[in-house]
Amino acid sequence: MRFITIVLDSVGVGEMEDSWKYGDEGSNTLGNLSKAVSGISLPNMEKLGLGNLTQINGVAPVEYSLGAYGKMKEKSDGKDSTTGHWEFMGIILKKPFDFFPDGFPREIIAEFESLTGRKVIGNVPASGTEIIKEFGKRQHKTGELIVYTSADSVFQIAAPEEIISVDELYKYCEIARELLDKSGYKVARVIARPYVGEYPNYTRTSNRHDYSLPPDEKIDMEFLVEAGINVYAVGKINDLYDGHGVSEYKKTKDNMDGVDKTIDYIKKKENGFIFTNLVDYDAKYGHRNDPVGYAKALEEFDERLPEIYNAMEHDDVLILTADHGCDPTTPSTDHSREMVPLLIYGNRVKEAVDLGIRESFSDLGETVLDFFGVKGKQTGESFLKEIIKGS
Repeated sequence: MRFITIVLDSVGVGEMEDSWKYGDEGSNTLGNLSKAVSGISLPNMEKLGLGNLTQINGVAPVEYSLGAYGKMKEKSDGKDSTTGHWEFMGIILKKPFDFFPDGFPREIIAEFESLTGRKVIGNVPASGTEIIKEFGKRQHKTGELIVYTSADSVFQIAAPEEIISVDELYKYCEIARELLDKSGYKVARVIARPYVGEYPNYTRTSNRHDYSLPPDEKIDMEFLVEAGINVYAVGKINDLYDGHGVSEYKKTKDNMDGVDKTIDYIKKKENGFIFTNLVDYDAKYGHRNDPVGYAKALEEFDERLPEIYNAMEHDDVLILTADHGCDPTTPSTDHSREMVPLLIYGNRVKEAVDLGIRESFSDLGETVLDFFGVKGKQTGESFLKEIIKGS
């Protein structure tokens, strides 16, 4: 018996009522990108009720969906991956993470330079690909470290693998993580961003590694593990929770590798919670304002849904969702404050069930606990009885 959750990173379905606080009025990642590309073909997700969640060019609403569908709102302040994933598993942030719209304080950078023995260049909010293009040629000559942030609470370090080895870059990230934790700032993630290539054609590699702030409360995954339920993490899930509540994990090279590894877990593991993040929608297309690439990546995933269905057994449940938006059609390259989809499939799942709008992402984690009969903090509200036949 498996409960499978796949996070389509940044695939939002419309602005939240407080989106104006974040400058995200009008954001609708899926709806807007579908218009920008003159229609998107997602027949399998369409049958699950995706078109019932927002107006999507090419995806029609259905009267009778193959499973349950709905949307979720985020209770925590923020619109980043860590905030969203933590809320999935029962943490509603009372105080948002710290952000650095003007770059990191000089005292932080100075101490980081002293501890690493390397000078810092950049130290601004930026697109990862653009800042590498801007400073890459200089970095190859000097060995300085490109440090940058974004609208997320992140301290990112970019370096060419041929000049600064991946292991050395990881060491610098560990130094930054310890420095930030001691500073009193609450920074969600330190991220290693290794790249290869020559100016201006640089490519970030799959050796990215996230050093996350540990969850400051017990998360639902830990309740599962304590009850003897294994948690299998695919993609950046393990990093986002700093390994808490994870029994086994697999890193991924790209979205399709993530699908492969998810199917592998479904086929090989007899029971447990399989939790996957497919990050390309966000990292490769949302932040780069590339609706065409975004649409194509979604179509590639939709084509593989039948493979996931075929690997599932009778008692398994599959949920597709997202952690925030990242509308590639707006001038901003940052995340957007949006509701996220909730698409649910399985032999035991009732068909044509409209779950409406859930008040918190934490309803997901509460439903996972309920599925396995495990009691947690009850931060959210389980929707298991609404979706399982015979309930």
